[in-house]
Amino acid sequence: MSEPLSRRLTAEALGSALLLATVVGSGIMAEKLSGGNVAIALLGNTLPTGAILVVLIVIFGPLSGAHFNPAVTLAFALRGEFAWREFAPYVAVQIVGGVVGVLAAHAMFELPLLQFSAHVRSGPAQWFAEAVATFGLLLTIFGCVAKAPQAVAYAVGLYITAAYWFTASTSFANPAVTIARALSDTFAGIAPVGVPAFIAAQLVGMLVALAAGGLLWPRENVKQP
Repeated sequence: MSEPLSRRLTAEALGSALLLATVVGSGIMAEKLSGGNVAIALLGNTLPTGAILVVLIVIFGPLSGAHFNPAVTLAFALRGEFAWREFAPYVAVQIVGGVVGVLAAHAMFELPLLQFSAHVRSGPAQWFAEAVATFGLLLTIFGCVAKAPQAVAYAVGLYITAAYWFTASTSFANPAVTIARALSDTFAGIAPVGVPAFIAAQLVGMLVALAAGGLLWPRENVKQP
């Protein structure tokens, strides 16, 4: 990447903040307006999340790669396409940006800024769903990078929109998002006790996608940045 690291980290932090503000804020709004209909609330949470991902990847992709996700950053580092020395700074700003986005959503809806979610998301089905969700997300990215790089933003936005509905976990598929959502006792929240297992499942899904992507779209002569 040709942009200075400071500019790329700023893009990752801003993108992560806007993503979480959208996820949590749209969940709060959807729950307020849905009249108790959970399906309508989920739809109201889904569409803004998919839409904002398209926007964020379009505007920040040329700057930082628009990862907004430690699993994505780790996957590209393991593929030899991202410098390991920049891995920790990327992950740090993704997490911090996500937390700031959650706080912003709370402020916009006049809720207490500091919260811990009581929404329990746990069990083998939920963990398997997170592995599947993350596998599909990374496979989408790898496929687009290999054959249709101009379509990454739209493919990712559409994939997450779909995965909200076909996975039991509603597709967190992102360790930074999972951590940040534990700090919101709202529609989009996850109880902190469920965070470690979700992240572990996400990393398993990423590793399987890494193997599958290598088989489907083999790369030659990739050099470590």
